[in-house]
Amino acid sequence: MTRNAAVGIALEDAAPAEAPFELDLDLVPTVRLCPNAPSEEFRTLRTRLEQLRATRVLQTVLIASPSAGDGKSFTAANLALAEAQLADNPTLLCDFDLRTPALHSVFGIDRSPGISDYLLGKADLHEAMRRIEDGHLCVMPAGQAVINPLELLHLKQVRRLMDRLRNAFRSILLDSPGLLKASDANLLSALADGTLLVTRMGATTTDSMRHAIESLGPDSILGMVANGIPGGTRSLARR
Repeated sequence: MTRNAAVGIALEDAAPAEAPFELDLDLVPTVRLCPNAPSEEFRTLRTRLEQLRATRVLQTVLIASPSAGDGKSFTAANLALAEAQLADNPTLLCDFDLRTPALHSVFGIDRSPGISDYLLGKADLHEAMRRIEDGHLCVMPAGQAVINPLELLHLKQVRRLMDRLRNAFRSILLDSPGLLKASDANLLSALADGTLLVTRMGATTTDSMRHAIESLGPDSILGMVANGIPGGTRSLARR
């Protein structure tokens, strides 16, 4: 067998590359919802993220917090609504807190089908999303409860899912469990381009913040969002 013949056989046996996934929003179930407009603080946070996008790739952002009750899901929902207000900015909000999800309650939608159903092969990607009527926002709830969320997030299908979502949305926000409760958020941070760390004034301790920053690594943190401040939420995004 000649060298060229061997090369020819190798090329024939190679698996063809997967075609880019195109999401047809017409196939995504639409929900009628008129959410309140996000406050000025979240529009300011959106602007700061846009400024960061001018200097780096920042398509997927993880919203994390040291503990439950810090306002992480509240921040993720309002930032997603603010992002979706921009023209030509299709936005997706994913509830990757598979342990104690909250976003389906925030938006008044069914928890399932969602992310876990898709990863388990029980729903296709269109079925696992909800499109907010008359807007650029889609929400992907957590899906049915699972016994082993950490093992589910280790599946290679999660990275394949994120690749598909990046082809369909300009802005993707990931809600996650508390950093000190489970290691899920640390896995998710590897799938994101950066992390916003949410805290609550008067509740989040210095030690919990230190442990959260150490677990994520300071280079992955885009900035911090402080809830519970009189007059509204405050944010500090890095430049």
